[in-house]
Amino acid sequence: MSNPPFHYRGTASNPDGRFEPHRRETVDDGWWQDDDLPPLKTSLERDHARRIVTRNDSPDIPFEQSINPYRGCEHGCVYCYARPSHGYLGLSSGLDFETRLFAKPNAASLLDAELRRSGYRCRTIAMGTNTDPYQPVERRQRITRSILEVLRSFRHPVCITTKSALIVRDIDILAPMAADGLASVAVSITTLDRDLARSLEPRAAVPAQRLAAIRALAAAGIPTAVSVAPVIPVLTDHELERILEAAAAHGAGTASWGLLRLPFEVKELFDQWLVQHRPGRRTHVLDQIREYRRGKLHDSTFGRRFTGDGPLSVLLDRRFHIALRRLGLSPRPPRHLRTDLFAAPPRPGDQLTLFQW
Repeated sequence: MSNPPFHYRGTASNPDGRFEPHRRETVDDGWWQDDDLPPLKTSLERDHARRIVTRNDSPDIPFEQSINPYRGCEHGCVYCYARPSHGYLGLSSGLDFETRLFAKPNAASLLDAELRRSGYRCRTIAMGTNTDPYQPVERRQRITRSILEVLRSFRHPVCITTKSALIVRDIDILAPMAADGLASVAVSITTLDRDLARSLEPRAAVPAQRLAAIRALAAAGIPTAVSVAPVIPVLTDHELERILEAAAAHGAGTASWGLLRLPFEVKELFDQWLVQHRPGRRTHVLDQIREYRRGKLHDSTFGRRFTGDGPLSVLLDRRFHIALRRLGLSPRPPRHLRTDLFAAPPRPGDQLTLFQW
């Protein structure tokens, strides 16, 4: 039999979004034959964005500005907390999120215009805060690279989080920026188990490739962190020290960790994944998550949503800091990025300033 239509996808379901007025349920009527269906392909549509910089004032997020070149993410991580954002497009957080992507090809021009506004105040721009800026379509679209080119020309600070090895393509931009204190990178690693990673994050770079990316970035002088996230109770929490050791050996200088988050429809999608891939551990995993989340599968409370609460959270954080001390890693983000170098470059045809200060 040929590969099923959802081969190398994070989920096999497509639940209705929470804003939809209807709900559909799958019923097996005996006619399902998956080998008659072609593999599910990824589509890419244009996102007609009018603004490119998103701002937030969340008290537990260390950045005020972010850019997301894409909506949806082909990596297909089943646990991705960004999945419900597809509901704003009238689409599903399931297969739609990882197969119906939206790109912002005018992102660079929008960013150039935004940075030239007279009232713009330079603050670090974060990328990779919702969907991955280096997901597979970036190889062809090169939107993330075009954004970095604009930021480089303005000498504007940027921090990037990714689980893709494609970021090494842009070392030629990031390394000179980092030398001026304008760039840092965090590589996210969930597990070192290749097979587990392939089912959890089916189209993301395998763990060995992410470690190689850390080595390449660090060797180029770019401040590089490892983000052990998400930590999944029972399935990956025992790997915390091993991931930190591997990242340190490959040149990471700082580290962070984050607990699994299951907002809205992601709870059901993750539960379905457990039934399919880890049925014997399903109850244990869900019970442990509730131990971290005060009896719930998700808690959006500021200050608790990233780490959970209670004895298990305290124990995990202690393990993390003990490992950091042993390995010589820092728990702080890479060095503070500079904003004092920011300046708008002249455009073709611009008149030069009369006075030089």
